[in-house]
Amino acid sequence: MEPPKYGPRPWRAVRCSVFIATSLDGFIARRDGSIDWLPQPDASVPSEDHGYKTFLADVDAIVMGRNTFDLVLTFPGWPYDRPVYVLTHRELPPLPEGAVAERVSGTPPEVVAALARKGHRHLYVDGGSTITQFLASGLIDRMTITTIPVLIGDGLPLFGRLQQDIRWTHEATKAFPSGLVQSTWQRRPRQA
Repeated sequence: MEPPKYGPRPWRAVRCSVFIATSLDGFIARRDGSIDWLPQPDASVPSEDHGYKTFLADVDAIVMGRNTFDLVLTFPGWPYDRPVYVLTHRELPPLPEGAVAERVSGTPPEVVAALARKGHRHLYVDGGSTITQFLASGLIDRMTITTIPVLIGDGLPLFGRLQQDIRWTHEATKAFPSGLVQSTWQRRPRQA
């Protein structure tokens, strides 16, 4: 039996959330996957709390696509202290010391069900294609999208094609002194 796409989902107790940044024109990376347009920390400017650490503290596992995982591997250090599940059919390369990552495959509902059996209850879904697949399956419950005040003109869009509209309820928007604007959205149940 196919699980329902929207509305109450007693068949799963797992929440799926997105926390991501986009350019002002809606891109999450350049065409080559580069995120060099994201603001870099500046020691001369007081740092802003954009809520990422608070968000991550409530997450018990991360699901990301292979391209996002390969990008994370280029970071100076492994940024996660919880399990990472990579949606890919290819073997994963050797992991940095202390990294916990596992290859998974299947449809988003199959992946969520498998991770629920492992005891995970709140998943952070990352990567444009992966987010779109989870949205199309009705699995994303909440999105926090931070808009960076830069136009990059071309790149990888946050959202891919969807077969139907997905309605959201606005929870909050906050503007930061740096110019970043962050909005949080809750998925609306599908109307009968």
